[in-house]
Amino acid sequence: MTDSTIIANPDSPDVAVLLPGTGYTAQAPLLFWCGRLLAERGWQVRAVSWIVPDDVDPVSFVERATEQAFAGATARRLVVAKSFGSFALPWAVREKVPGIWLTPVMTAEAVTAAMQELDTTGLAIGGDADAMWLPAEAGDAAADLITIKGADHALTHVDGWRSSLDAQRRVYDAVSRHLDDIEAAATS
Repeated sequence: MTDSTIIANPDSPDVAVLLPGTGYTAQAPLLFWCGRLLAERGWQVRAVSWIVPDDVDPVSFVERATEQAFAGATARRLVVAKSFGSFALPWAVREKVPGIWLTPVMTAEAVTAAMQELDTTGLAIGGDADAMWLPAEAGDAAADLITIKGADHALTHVDGWRSSLDAQRRVYDAVSRHLDDIEAAATS
């Protein structure tokens, strides 16, 4: 079961979709603050929620939810995905939709194969204390891959809450710079 809710700027033609993890909703810090950042830039922000069945094919499940979330989008599109949401990577590559991939599941072949095809409109961020973050698997991808030292799968830091806030600030700064690049490319 999936659902998509518009959480900001319902009249904007530019649509950003927030794809959660299996236990990490759009209200959790990484997606929440990315959504706020996009809203402040005028994007319509749509948040997906889902209940993931145990026996589901993750790629087809997430791709179907992503297509539904983008229904009616008429202008620029952007995916912001956390963990399980990164199973939208094959779809994003096929559809040429830019993406911000937070802690992608790089232990899954479909995700790493799509990561290898990302162009400069892709940004992927993970922590070196996350067993699913395998940036070497991205090969020669043109996307920007950022590793946060000491960060785990939630991009929290092993040294405590202050270090976690600092690590996540680096994430949001990277996302902001990436959006600057996407917006500059759209106007040139």
